[in-house]
Amino acid sequence: MKTLARLAPAPLKDVRIDDAFWAPRLEVNRAVTLPVEYDQCKKTGRLDAMTWAPGRKPVPHIFWDSDVAKWIEAAAYSLTTHPDKALQRKVDRAIDILASGQGPEGYLNCYYRLIEPDKRWTNLRDRHELYCAGHLMEAAVAYYQGTGKRKLLDVMCRYADYIDSVFGPRRGQKRGYPGHEEIELALVRLYRATGRSRYLALAEFFVDERGRRPHYFDREARARGEDPKRYHFGGYEYNQSHRPVRQQSEAVGHAVRACYLYAGLADVAGETGDRDLLAACRRLWKNVTERRMYVHAGIGPAGRNEGFTRDYDLPNETAYAETCAAIALVFFAHRMLQIERDARYADVIERALYNGVISGVSYDGKTFFYGNPLAAHPAGRTGGEHYRRSAWFGCACCPTNLARLLASLGQYVCSSGRNQAWVHLYVGGSAVVNVGSQTVTLRTRTRYPWDGRVRITVRPERPGQFTLALRIPGWCRRAALRVNGKAVGTEAITSKGYAKIKRPWSPGDRVELNLPMPVERIEAHPKVRQNRGRVALQRGPVVYCLEEVDNGPALRGIVLPRSAKLTARTDRRLFGGAVAIAGKALRLDAGDWAGGLYRPAASRTRPAAIKAIPYFLWANRSPGEMLVWIRER
Repeated sequence: MKTLARLAPAPLKDVRIDDAFWAPRLEVNRAVTLPVEYDQCKKTGRLDAMTWAPGRKPVPHIFWDSDVAKWIEAAAYSLTTHPDKALQRKVDRAIDILASGQGPEGYLNCYYRLIEPDKRWTNLRDRHELYCAGHLMEAAVAYYQGTGKRKLLDVMCRYADYIDSVFGPRRGQKRGYPGHEEIELALVRLYRATGRSRYLALAEFFVDERGRRPHYFDREARARGEDPKRYHFGGYEYNQSHRPVRQQSEAVGHAVRACYLYAGLADVAGETGDRDLLAACRRLWKNVTERRMYVHAGIGPAGRNEGFTRDYDLPNETAYAETCAAIALVFFAHRMLQIERDARYADVIERALYNGVISGVSYDGKTFFYGNPLAAHPAGRTGGEHYRRSAWFGCACCPTNLARLLASLGQYVCSSGRNQAWVHLYVGGSAVVNVGSQTVTLRTRTRYPWDGRVRITVRPERPGQFTLALRIPGWCRRAALRVNGKAVGTEAITSKGYAKIKRPWSPGDRVELNLPMPVERIEAHPKVRQNRGRVALQRGPVVYCLEEVDNGPALRGIVLPRSAKLTARTDRRLFGGAVAIAGKALRLDAGDWAGGLYRPAASRTRPAAIKAIPYFLWANRSPGEMLVWIRER
């Protein structure tokens, strides 16, 4: 089998993060969020669902397995970087409960084992059997790689073997595929961990079978006695099975499902060398990021389908922008980055991480956002309440998804290729990568994203020539690069957004990269009708917003003159020293409205100071309005 040449992400165990931005957030994730999620899974019955008996409450839900699986996966990553005997005991108990629920044939699903055993595999369209299986597979691989323990891996290999016996092109097998994608990428991870080619072949089958005619979901519905035309989501765009994947070029339907599918397509393309599949990935990437992505890298504007609508439709106050969707976009981008070696993928990873992903969890790590709007006003909410994070959700996919992404952050920082070391994210700490026939340690010191100065010390095991590729972020207008104090022109050595320094390296060589971070006004494409005449503030990779707690109410009455000077300063009172943006603006003065709903245009404006904070920090103080896109004139 001919694979596509790929970079190899640095193993999580070989990356240590110790900077002032990410290290505290990862510690909160480890010490606060993981225990909070464990308690919620315990309290709601998710952890003990496999031991459910008739008459007990609550009754297991169809996708509870996936919530437990993502918590186990997050804990596995945490144990990889921070061994913790108490946490490991909790995980082992959860795995014992899961293993106890496995059937003799290998089947494993709390709902269908205990509640409707006669209906397994009868509704792939709407029920989540294969989706849950995929998350359990990912958890098994992560726990095995982080701890060396095989119990869950063996359980999931048995389950994968059973699924492989049920689904496929052979006589007597079901030619179905998941309504909620995820198992495709999970099977590739299981293949890479075990070397069993049948798992890759099964992933390829699910990819190839999707959207073929006659449509499997139609046949399945008729077998249940239902009319496929009465499907409550209308057409199969909702679950991306409206046509075969190689014919798709537009992101449609449920955004999380879409990007999980696209990540799986990239994985299968990379392993099989399928260039037609890779071409579909490129088309879908282009459509998502150039026409259907918010400035904070959120995707999926509509709540009715938790997903995409049409090109350039990006409303702000009603933006759904599910946290899980931004995370799924990171997964898709990371896989494409390893294949294409193009900084545009890393740029989106960075934009998502610093904005639309970490906004999904409170600064103290205890509460969560499901959706991430770009404007908030109590008048737009049911009952007039303010937008707040929640301690948990009935559909609790986002909290555990956030925990696993943050706990695994180290594997997104850098990669290695043929005699090359690639740095994608500027995170303080150290990483060990395999370059040629030796290992190279990269020690990074930086205050990123508050400061664009990055210092990297290169320590190969022995002197030798190789390439160090450093991403020049798309937001950076002019980068300055020095090696051992000597200036290096980036223009001549930059390709696809990476400055590639090929030279003999010795232990202790120093690289200094300076990425100036002026405050910038970002405008949207003219076809984004909701943002015409408005700008968003951005500094480096961080998108900013106005909050009522700093600027008072009626934020939509603020107008930013084009000539207004904006300055960035560290605010020690803002969550330990975040950088805020300050400036002079104008505010509509409604004080002379004595009644009446309309009048001839005569409103005045008055000078007003404004303060913008990083978007990811909103809703951590007093509740109130929030606004990203500010009127400009």
